Amino acid sequence: MKTPPVVAQIVQHLAPGGIETMALDLQRKADNPEAVHIISLEGTQSEAIDQWPRIQHLERIHFLNKPPGLSLCTIKRLYQLLRELKVDVIHTHHVGPLLYGGIAAKLAGCGHAHTEHDAWHLNNRKRRWLVSACFHLLRPQVAADAELVAENIRKHIPLFTPSVILNGIDTNLFKPADQAVARQALNLPTGVPIIGCAARFTDVKCHDLLLHAFSKLPDTTQLALAGGGELEQALRALAKRLNIEQRVHFLGVIDDMPAFYHAIDIFCLASKKEGLPLSPLEAQSCQRVVVMTDVGGCREAVDPDSGLLINPGSTLELETALNKQLSSGINPEKQASARSFVIENCNLERMINQYNNLYHGRSV
Repeated sequence: MKTPPVVAQIVQHLAPGGIETMALDLQRKADNPEAVHIISLEGTQSEAIDQWPRIQHLERIHFLNKPPGLSLCTIKRLYQLLRELKVDVIHTHHVGPLLYGGIAAKLAGCGHAHTEHDAWHLNNRKRRWLVSACFHLLRPQVAADAELVAENIRKHIPLFTPSVILNGIDTNLFKPADQAVARQALNLPTGVPIIGCAARFTDVKCHDLLLHAFSKLPDTTQLALAGGGELEQALRALAKRLNIEQRVHFLGVIDDMPAFYHAIDIFCLASKKEGLPLSPLEAQSCQRVVVMTDVGGCREAVDPDSGLLINPGSTLELETALNKQLSSGINPEKQASARSFVIENCNLERMINQYNNLYHGRSV
């Protein structure tokens, strides 16, 4: 049997998020996890652990602590690290790792796979020029995490035809479990419907819109927010102004994400921009119905028989969709449909197999 290649997953920073979780999963579930390294361009290990305690016991994670702006010394350090680790293939995520990782890989003689995770950023002329230049000069094997992302690449960089590899999640980890136990563990109320959202507190995730829509829902409804970020204090203040602070639960960064999905009834993501997000896949795999804005690849991440898609930026549409899901109550058929959708379309094993083919230069 051929020895698996040594792979380096390169991300901009190792903080709680979908791309970073994907990199951890690609290491954790690899045929030979010891042959997979994760390299963060920014930050230090201690800083990353402070933000994301779940990584404190992980091995084969490396931090380059890149300074702000263009850093030639970071390219040199990355090249040296690739040589030291005897890396065969790098896998880059987003434009920073594409640039730094791509140059270092060329110097080190490594193969290069790259995943585009967002449909929207190529609409920016400078970003489009940079990505196009990297594609043409560095010649990575390009994958898109959704068909919409692939369409955008074909539109803006027509000489490249990316493979489409939908993001996948571990359906054996994210599976149904007892709701009462999960709520007790997270100190959430029982006997009431709970809407949940797991996302960084940043402008693009539109938690403010979710809070406004939630304030219009019945008083018995609760909202659980998992995550952290620079907007947390502003969102807490908004909840207080809307007089809903007693019904909104800020849970912080949660290590046991399956328990979060078990505790809620409806998962909601009101983002104005996305690639193909992992959190709704995780929620549906735990048999939770979703409400999502129809942006980026979200349509490809939602079970059409149980989930609802709405236009971004509309408080009224979000309120209406949440009320519709609440009025449906617990529906075992919809819950089963949500999980089946993920198992059939977005499971981790399929994604890993497709990336392994990409690393070897085979068709996916």
